[in-house]
Amino acid sequence: MAATLIDGKAAAASLRERLAHVAGFFRASTGRPAALATVLVGEDPASAVYIRSKRSATAEAGMESLHHALPADTSQAELLALIERLNADPAVDGILVQLPLPSQMDAALVISAIDPDKDVDGFHVVNAGRLAVGDPAALVPCTPLGCLHLLKATLGDLSGRHAVVIGRSNIVGKPMAMLLLSESCTVTIAHSRTRDLPEVCRSAGILVAAVGRPEMVRGDWIKPGACVIDVGINRVPANEPGKTRLVGDVAFAEATEVAGAITPVPGGVGPMTIAMLLRNTLVAAHRRAGLQAPEGL
Repeated sequence: MAATLIDGKAAAASLRERLAHVAGFFRASTGRPAALATVLVGEDPASAVYIRSKRSATAEAGMESLHHALPADTSQAELLALIERLNADPAVDGILVQLPLPSQMDAALVISAIDPDKDVDGFHVVNAGRLAVGDPAALVPCTPLGCLHLLKATLGDLSGRHAVVIGRSNIVGKPMAMLLLSESCTVTIAHSRTRDLPEVCRSAGILVAAVGRPEMVRGDWIKPGACVIDVGINRVPANEPGKTRLVGDVAFAEATEVAGAITPVPGGVGPMTIAMLLRNTLVAAHRRAGLQAPEGL
């Protein structure tokens, strides 16, 4: 039997509709919209597309989008000065600096300059620490938070399940593991140096693939009936010359014959990332205004 497809587009659309209602209540309560400031340095085409989609989603949700486009030769000092102004601006609830940055900039230093309470990407070391110790004040990276939303919507209670996360990045792998631990899963973090990686994967009732290698996870790596979350977005050559197509980190056709449920690529995790960015911005806005964010947001 083919696996159930986990529809990230539908889940994100439902969440964004709810967030739009919350944004309306916030505006009515405070007299101002929740606001997300985005910063793009240079003209990387992929980054420009991501920023446009984030700004569009912000506006559709009834929130304010404040965009700052800086030339590629902007100095690090100039970028840090802009972040300092945004940190101090009472009208700004969230700050997102689009990565990657030009080579003259230290991304870690730039991220560390953002006020942790406005760090809606959840990359600041303070938010990483908050997540690690289970502090509810943590702003959590958007992609793993979206993955958790899909897992809970698909499986319900995750308590006691064995989850394997392939990948140990600060953006997805590590925070994903922390989130699963907070749901009382037994968590294994696997990576390129893991011995007998296929066997480790076959032990998982929940398998999250976040390695950035096209179709690395084969069908025979998957435990029958497992729930598979494919975070990978890889562009590979298509059958037509000069054309490309998107694939995940999981060999989808093989995996659907074994898994119980699986996210497609595209249309799985991707749409949830932007929805969670809006969610984080609204949570930050409520906290800054001294308001309680709605339950379950």
